[in-house]
Amino acid sequence: MLQTRTRSEELFRTAETLMPGGVNSPVRAFRAVGGQPVYMASGQGSHLLDVDGNRYIDYVGSWGPMILGHSHPRVVEAVRRQAEKGLSFGTCTELEVEMASVIRAALPSMEMLRMVSSGTEATMSAIRVARGYTGRSLLVKFEGCYHGHADSLLARAGSGGMTFDVPDSAGVPADVTRQTITLPFNDLAALESCFQREGRSVAAVIVEPVVGNMGLVPPRPGFLEALRRLTEAHGAVLIFDEVMTGFRVAWGGAQLRFGITPDLTTLGKIVGGGLPVGAYGGRADIMAKVSPLGPVYQAGTLSGNPVSMAAGLETLRVLQEDRSVYDRLEARSAALASGLERRAAAAGLTVQVQRVGSMMTVFFAPAPVVDMATAKASDVGRFGAWFGAMLARGVYLAPSQYEAFFVSAAHSEEDVAKTLSAAEASLAELAGR
Repeated sequence: MLQTRTRSEELFRTAETLMPGGVNSPVRAFRAVGGQPVYMASGQGSHLLDVDGNRYIDYVGSWGPMILGHSHPRVVEAVRRQAEKGLSFGTCTELEVEMASVIRAALPSMEMLRMVSSGTEATMSAIRVARGYTGRSLLVKFEGCYHGHADSLLARAGSGGMTFDVPDSAGVPADVTRQTITLPFNDLAALESCFQREGRSVAAVIVEPVVGNMGLVPPRPGFLEALRRLTEAHGAVLIFDEVMTGFRVAWGGAQLRFGITPDLTTLGKIVGGGLPVGAYGGRADIMAKVSPLGPVYQAGTLSGNPVSMAAGLETLRVLQEDRSVYDRLEARSAALASGLERRAAAAGLTVQVQRVGSMMTVFFAPAPVVDMATAKASDVGRFGAWFGAMLARGVYLAPSQYEAFFVSAAHSEEDVAKTLSAAEASLAELAGR
């Protein structure tokens, strides 16, 4: 069991006087799992070290970017070299051209692309371009898919097959989200009904091809294929939000893994190597609408920032040089998932361990999770107790039932064995309550 977290507690008390909830992003506040956040001091490989000297096997990985693990020597060296040359110029650089070339080679659907500074900026821009290209207004999204915090995407899901939504956040005008239709994920009937009724007005459909933001939820067979067929038939733009899945579930992302070609794609996380980044791109005729070629305006002072490009490029080069890393990630993740299933069963607990590639979630749910309704059937209190028990044993998981966690290339067989040992003890403890 770990030492106390006295310094983390002190820092959090100070932070609460300086930041809303004491944090710069809501999930870090541990409100979903109880307790107080842990303040990390450093990371190396598969491990994090907190300010009190406690060491953790890390399965958050900065929410996905750290596919090579923390402080990979080649990435750190690439950042150091670029930082010595300059942090930002506000001009064109060779690095951004190299980055675009690598991305297009890996994801051929991105015939043209533009770098931005966050996943939110990427999805917001892709939607604007889709509307500018089609001349239409309606956006279709899915319950449980998070595409950043732009106003039009913060829409609450309603009941029934189709809902014209009201805002899910204060400060978002209702008129904005009236242009957003939310459907249940994996529901083919609702999707077909939507297009029968509104197809001529739909500018775009945006989807996480593998959902990571209501926990890990894979697409049912035929769902992505139906999305492709219906958007093509009605002249709507299909946007794959691969901020999480890009270069994570396969070198070419979920679109390669599932064999579906979207019109536009958004990226982030891994392509920044741990530094702030985003990208959007797709068919050349659609991207030709972006200024200065076309009338859709989008700009950014730090877009293509050379330090972010250096970190992301080196990360991609490491992955590109040894594609077998994905086989190892698959095997290590499968071993972890099956081990968690067995230990939960041995403890007499019903869980759903859902995984695609090196992303997974342990749902304390009675049945497989296929959409937001089944995700909400999870026992979040029991998950919170399990999270705390694992944290006390030196395993850092995502602090919410509705998040994915990530295996990196730095996780060893020993890490998996220690994680499963901690899981066995914590699940038995949970079952005894």
